[in-house]
Amino acid sequence: MPQYNLFKKMVVLLLIMLVPIVGLYFYSNQTSTRVLRSELNRSNTNQLVFFQNQVNANMDNLALWPNLLIQDPDILSLKDIYSYERYLDLDTITLVKRIQTKLNIQESSSNWRSSLFIYSPALRRVITVNDVRRYDEQELKKRLKPGWQVIRTGNPGQEAYKFSLITVYPYSDLPHPENADIIIEVQFDSASIQDMLDKFKSAGRSDPLLYKKGTGTIYNRTADRKLADRLVAALSADKLQDESRTIRLGGSSYLVNVVSSETTGWYLIDYMPLATIVKPIEQTNRLFYYAVGCLLLMSCLAAYLLYAQVQVPLKRLVHSFQRLKNGDYSVRLTGRGPGEFGFVFTRFNMMVEQIQDLFEKVLMEKIHVREARLKQLQSQINPHFFYNCFSFISSMAKLRNHGAVVAMAENLSRYYRYTTRQERELVPLAEELDFVSSYLSIQNMRMSRLQGEIDIPLRMRRLSIPPLVLQPLVENAVIHGIERRANAGRIRIAGEYAEGEFRISVEDDGAGMSEADRELLKRKLGMPMDEEMGCGLWNVHQRLQLRFGQRAGLELDQSPLGGIKATIAWTTREQSETDGESA
Repeated sequence: MPQYNLFKKMVVLLLIMLVPIVGLYFYSNQTSTRVLRSELNRSNTNQLVFFQNQVNANMDNLALWPNLLIQDPDILSLKDIYSYERYLDLDTITLVKRIQTKLNIQESSSNWRSSLFIYSPALRRVITVNDVRRYDEQELKKRLKPGWQVIRTGNPGQEAYKFSLITVYPYSDLPHPENADIIIEVQFDSASIQDMLDKFKSAGRSDPLLYKKGTGTIYNRTADRKLADRLVAALSADKLQDESRTIRLGGSSYLVNVVSSETTGWYLIDYMPLATIVKPIEQTNRLFYYAVGCLLLMSCLAAYLLYAQVQVPLKRLVHSFQRLKNGDYSVRLTGRGPGEFGFVFTRFNMMVEQIQDLFEKVLMEKIHVREARLKQLQSQINPHFFYNCFSFISSMAKLRNHGAVVAMAENLSRYYRYTTRQERELVPLAEELDFVSSYLSIQNMRMSRLQGEIDIPLRMRRLSIPPLVLQPLVENAVIHGIERRANAGRIRIAGEYAEGEFRISVEDDGAGMSEADRELLKRKLGMPMDEEMGCGLWNVHQRLQLRFGQRAGLELDQSPLGGIKATIAWTTREQSETDGESA
């Protein structure tokens, strides 16, 4: 569970790192979209204003025609014809033909499909490019209003419009057209405006139209009229004015721009789906979010790999060290391939195996020490020595030498109490010397010629040594040295300290050994004990090395007294460490 929590923390950390990036991008994207929309509105508005100015310019150009024509002498001469009979004159007919030619030239000067009408109230005739006919005075009077007038034509659903501008000469006769000299009308069809709308639409993705409340709508020829009518209705619900706004219809949003014309009073409306505008941005956003998602997925995968390939092996390694700390030396780590952790796991297993082997060796050494001590203790309980002591007591008792009996019994008691009650790893050298003194006293009772000398400095008597390391040397000197030589009987125990080393020697004046025998015995001291070799000296040598290290041990030399000089030695540093453990 702690490892799983760590993995979750790593994922949360990755999310914390990605959230500011996504938030910053979202804010930047919204700002970019807002700026783009603003710039698009400005651009569309400028285009609509330009389009509206073109329409106004064409209409203003057409509005100048009556003023130009009224200055023409031929047209102006119509005011002098007051009767129909006069109209039938050849000169008048020629005049009319000239006027029609001029009208045709004027109409051809415009890109728009336009028409010119010259009304003569006196003749009650209207002159056009192709005809001269009577006109309805009442109908004309109804249409006689200042400015451009709009006339709806066509069938429902296919409406068309005619724009008309009527000029009266003189201008003061506008309220009374029957008194006017000449009336000039210019007309153009809404198809010309549709042509401009189609051309404007083909330049972009917009869908422009012209709308005037109470009059109608001029669509481009490919317009979606139902959608356009719904947008116009939504705009007309509020006060229609020049603006740029977003309208939502049928689940879709539309960017709408409105520009009015002061000349005609019509509103030029252009709209486009907002989705087509922001589609590239949405694609970029989608790509970014996909990239963020992939990055998050890859980050989670990297976190998992880091967790699985690093954290889990580290946890296993730490757990194994905890088990090792608690004394479980059987712990092993399975390999993880040729990588770094595989190398560490292999070295860990080798280290634990070496530690385990070392502990087993130390344990075996301790067992060997205990066995050596046991063998040493067993060797001290020598039946022959025991029988000889009791034989001595029996003999002294028969001779009624009670003092000798008591002395032997006391020394024998101290001897076996010391040998049979050794629970300590180390004992003071002074106690070991007391034990050796009891042994020498016992042997002196059996052999009166035996004389023991102990010359150990007081400082050394406070040292701690393994028990039963001096007595085997003394016993060996008595049995193998003094007893084998009739005139021998001196044993000397001496101690010295020099150059950081303690030395205690036991020497006698007994039979001694040849140099070859001594060298053979020295070699056997460092080898496993066999049946041909006694355990006393071997135990002493092995126990000293186990306790104080390989530099400690037993040395054998020829004694100046004539016999063998056996010396045990160990260093000061080893002794101080041992004293600390004993304390």
